[in-house]
Parts: sequence; C-alpha cells; structure tokens
Amino acid sequence: MSDSRSASALRSDARRNVDRILQAAVRVCREQGFSASLDEIAAAAGVSKATIFNRLGGRVGLIDAVIDDVVATELKAVIEDAKSVVGVRDRIRGYIVALRDLQYERPAVNDVLLQEYRESEPLLDLCHAGADFHESLVAQGRAAGVLAHDVTVEDFQALARDNALALKHGGRPPRADYDRRTGFVLDGICPRSSASA
Repeated sequence: MSDSRSASALRSDARRNVDRILQAAVRVCREQGFSASLDEIAAAAGVSKATIFNRLGGRVGLIDAVIDDVVATELKAVIEDAKSVVGVRDRIRGYIVALRDLQYERPAVNDVLLQEYRESEPLLDLCHAGADFHESLVAQGRAAGVLAHDVTVEDFQALARDNALALKHGGRPPRADYDRRTGFVLDGICPRSSASA
C-alpha cells in the first residue's frame, strides 16, 4: 500500500473511531451523567480508553464534543419554553417543574448545575445561561409579586443545586415522591395565589 493510501486509511479509521466514541458517549452520558466511566464509554465504542485521550483529549474534550446531544439542547429548550409562557407565576412554576423533570431524567444536568467539570467551557457557559435566566425569573417574580417575599436569586440557585446533589449522591426517589416534593418546592417559593406570597 502506498504512503498516501495508508495515511488515508488511517484518517478514515480515526474518523470512524471518533464517531463511535461520540455515539457511545452520548448513550452512556445520557444514562449516567458526565462522570460515567471512560472505560465503559471506550468499551461501548469498541476502542481503548487511550483512543479517547488521543482523539478527544480525555473527559473534558469528550464532554465538550457531546454536551449538546447529551443535555445542552434540552436545557436550552426548557429555558426557551419558559420564556414563552405569558404569566409570570406560570412561567416560574412551569420552569421549575421542567428543570426538576430534566434533573430527574438526565444525570448530566446535575453535573452542569454542580459545575462538576469547570474545565469544560461549554458546560460552564450552559451553567451561566441558567444562572442568568434564574436571575431574570426572580426579578420578574418580584416585580409581579408572585414569589414568596424572601426568595432571593441565591435561593433559586441553591434549590436547583441542592436537588442536583440529592439526585447525584442520594439516588433517585420513586417518581411519585419526587413529584410530590416538587409541589412543596413550588408552593414554598411561588405559591399558587398571591395571598400566600
């Protein structure tokens, strides 16, 4: 085989390996979050762990490459959907429910909220976009008088972060219990009627 054919075959193999790694990473990280074992991702892709480092630079490069498919698109959609809700109370309550649902379903959301991989610029950008939206929601909720009077932006952030910690390190409760507790959170920070606020 000539040198040019050999180099072309290597490039082709490298592209196939990267494609397999990315597909496997999306599957595994959707189920387990970004802290999923690189050995497991490599095995799912049919490559060695060293190939992940060689082709993507390790965990952070892998996160950067798959974050949109694993979680960013869904998180951004939750924010955009909330922005389209007309009433401020419904916007806040709907956003909290949608975010908590996504936290329950996608472990990688919790990695984002906890800023587990600060070396990943896209992960931090996503976290900052969420924090900016939280700040906007709290300002809107205060202006409309629909938030409990003492809720701060820091409280709003802490509620999402505390839920992330509980789900990541405490395990997922049964869905019915989780949904009931989401109701407690909603009624505590954004009561159904202004009289409770």
